Amino acid sequence: MTARYIDERSGTGYPLTDPLRWRSESGAPLSVSPLPGITRADVDTGRRSLWRYRAALPVDIPAPVSLGEGCTPLIDGSWDGVPVSFKAEWSAPTGSFKDRGTSVMISLLAQHGVTEVIEDSSGNGGSSVSAYCAAAGIRARILAPESTSPAKILQSRAYGAEVQLVPGDREATAAEALRQSAHTYYASHNWHPFFLQGVKTLAYEIWEDLGWSAPDNVVTVAGAGSTVLGCDLGFSELLAAGEIDRLPRLLVAQPANCAPLHASFRAGTDAPVPCDTAPTIAEGTAIQRPVRLPEVLRAIRRSDGDMAAVPEAEIEDAVRRLAAKGLYTEPTSATAAAAIGVFAARGAIRPGERTVVVLTGSGLKAAGAMARIITPGSAA
Repeated sequence: MTARYIDERSGTGYPLTDPLRWRSESGAPLSVSPLPGITRADVDTGRRSLWRYRAALPVDIPAPVSLGEGCTPLIDGSWDGVPVSFKAEWSAPTGSFKDRGTSVMISLLAQHGVTEVIEDSSGNGGSSVSAYCAAAGIRARILAPESTSPAKILQSRAYGAEVQLVPGDREATAAEALRQSAHTYYASHNWHPFFLQGVKTLAYEIWEDLGWSAPDNVVTVAGAGSTVLGCDLGFSELLAAGEIDRLPRLLVAQPANCAPLHASFRAGTDAPVPCDTAPTIAEGTAIQRPVRLPEVLRAIRRSDGDMAAVPEAEIEDAVRRLAAKGLYTEPTSATAAAAIGVFAARGAIRPGERTVVVLTGSGLKAAGAMARIITPGSAA
């Protein structure tokens, strides 16, 4: 069956020959219809980037916009007595896992002649889109909350992007981006279905890292949930291709100060439920109304996964503990590590299992927050 865009909530499909479509007519997010996956014979092992898995994409992109994203280290270690492997996504070209999705999304848009885009982001997504637009010769305008870490804003501006700081929270920034999308193409990492096609290469890469096998568990952090959805897509395709015999459990952390996915998961529903929110040091997850909330929750449940809400003090402690292992990760990333002990205590991580922990972004992206955590009392 020919791949197409699909609105999972209504079942409505749209042809992939409409490459500039990023949401359904009803305003719902789109995904790509299920794909058959690839085998190890289809991996282009001579290419050192995520484009070694290009055969898994739903369309051919002969001239990708690439900065060498993917092929990130998998580092064996332990946490609270649990053997784990840390997937260092912060070693990507712009310092976060977002480069996987951005490379594929911007490659598609460049292939179809897009010359200007807007993106809304709390930092990492904007930095990534700015870099790949620079590489592609596409003008980029990045909308970000006024409170975004200065290092992330500086990075976007360094790539030549126009940065517009929006008063209010992350939701206000998203609303402004939607308003501006009436006039400029919206290259949103939260909305565009091809962004998830790039993120799914994380699953393919973990599979290759582990000798063409799946781990028992993948621990990650979620704001909008793209790592969750990417892992679900990639591992589901590998299952369909007969390359693995089960889906890894997706064990997903959110900061307790902003945990709407966790609230709905615990309530046993795929719908939003009321939950209190407060500012969090894990700024990359400060999304009160995730666009793909039902889809993220279904992916976690489909894998027999679990969720945890992590207090701020435990996130900060995880930042320090990771740094003591030589892993300099931003607080958003550290939220995943902070949840490992919780999942192990619940029995979601079991003795003898292989567990991969995704570290999504570099500590260099959040210099002010890192200074306050590492050096209490610092005014940085």
